[in-house]
Amino acid sequence: MVNISEKERYLLKDLQDQEKLCIEKYGKYESSAKDTVLKNLFGSIKQEEQTHYDSLGQLLSGNVPAVNSADNAGKDYKPTATYTGSFEQSDKDNDAFLCTDAISTEKYVASAYNFDLFQFGDSDVRKLLNDIQTEEQNHAEKIWKYKTVNQMS
Repeated sequence: MVNISEKERYLLKDLQDQEKLCIEKYGKYESSAKDTVLKNLFGSIKQEEQTHYDSLGQLLSGNVPAVNSADNAGKDYKPTATYTGSFEQSDKDNDAFLCTDAISTEKYVASAYNFDLFQFGDSDVRKLLNDIQTEEQNHAEKIWKYKTVNQMS
């Protein structure tokens, strides 16, 4: 069990609100995406955001969840181009917009973790928050790689 100060509790609740918004956004992105590969990517990221939300909930209860700090998900993600040959330009434009918006969200959330994790005294809590921050960066990297391979500006 870890003791969470009132200030830390406030920060965790704010981060949890960000994760809840991410879950909702990725649900909307998933249903709005035209490409099946992108729908699946958004669905996968939505599940990871739910895990982040749940981990923060555990912290608020005084439990520090285990951390997988050997995360190479962004580095290892190798999407293949799906917008090749014949396709609807409006579908590609729609998906490009969703990707750009998602990357902006991930940048914001990662920066919130970067600032907030230094507000915590417990090193295990900081380690967890740093791991979540890394996963947020991996989300942005995956989406960026999808955009790049599909030649979306």
